[in-house]
Amino acid sequence: MIEQIVEYNQKFVNEKGYEPYLTSKYPDKKLAILTCMDTRLTELLPAALGIKNGDAKIIKNAGGVITHPYGSVVRSLLVAILELGVEEVMVIGHTDCGVQGMNGGKLLEELVERGIKQEHIDVIRHSGVNLEEWLGGFECVQQSVEDTVYALKNHPLMPKDINIQGFIMDSETGALTAV
Repeated sequence: MIEQIVEYNQKFVNEKGYEPYLTSKYPDKKLAILTCMDTRLTELLPAALGIKNGDAKIIKNAGGVITHPYGSVVRSLLVAILELGVEEVMVIGHTDCGVQGMNGGKLLEELVERGIKQEHIDVIRHSGVNLEEWLGGFECVQQSVEDTVYALKNHPLMPKDINIQGFIMDSETGALTAV
């Protein structure tokens, strides 16, 4: 599959397919969106929000959550705010999220079954990481969005003039519900 994508990319570049997407690194709408990596949202989310290339910084991960207060999500948002002019942040969870109800213990067992050595797991555990929690999901999308918004609004490095709001998107229709 990767080879096919690389071939397509070469044709795309050679035919200047990129020209309609040219924009700057600064988001035109001064907006950042933290959302889930769910494949249903790839085109649905921007279409449902009227977002086009160049409008917003979109940060995606499993569940659209913050797993660590000084991890890559918060860092990316701070860079977007401090370096790229973002003034508002939308946290968007969605219905039927695969992370909802995910069992971290079960995922850890699957890693072992896939050949991850116990010694590596032990080193991570002894470093203070609760792997079951880190690999785990959440029980309620609304609560997850509320927790993420709360964490961002109360983060010691987050400027207080940033508007941060949470939403849940219907993964079929794209309808937003404020949280």
